[in-house]
Amino acid sequence: MEENRATAIFKALGDESRLAILRILLEGESYVELLASRLGLTSATVSFHLKKLEAAGLVTCRRTQFYRIYSVNREIFAQSLESLIGRTPEPDDDTRYRESVIANFFENGRLKLLPAQQKKREVVLRYLLETLNPKTEYPEEEIDAHIERYFDDYCTVRREMIAFGLLSRRKNPAGGADLYRVVKQRPGDNPGI
Repeated sequence: MEENRATAIFKALGDESRLAILRILLEGESYVELLASRLGLTSATVSFHLKKLEAAGLVTCRRTQFYRIYSVNREIFAQSLESLIGRTPEPDDDTRYRESVIANFFENGRLKLLPAQQKKREVVLRYLLETLNPKTEYPEEEIDAHIERYFDDYCTVRREMIAFGLLSRRKNPAGGADLYRVVKQRPGDNPGI
């Protein structure tokens, strides 16, 4: 279902008077004056709500010699809520951008070169860290080996990851090589940009 149609349906259902009209119409067909009488509303108010329900596709109307007869559109009511809401939308522009950058800078699983543009560089660096666990602290040798699977100049990539705040480094309390940890994303962070 088109997004604007689904929105119109849910907006139409968001009014108590319209819901009351639909409850009556689920019992059977009716016309404006009878609906107004049953609901204690004016005919003009009922007509207004019926137009909204009709525009959303929730009711249909047929004309007789004297009245406009309204009935529920059973096809809409037969649909599940899931089908009314619809499928997941296409990936947003950030996702498309990220996928495009990765496709352009990687070949056969290896990074061809580090992007010069900062935004693209951050996308690439985040991508390289995706398989690492943010709860694990890695010795420098493991980080270097991980990066080297994708790109030969692991020192530059590691320094860039630290500069972008994607990787933290601390001195090893036992001595030896430094320890590294992937910096977890905060809720407001946008991982593709």
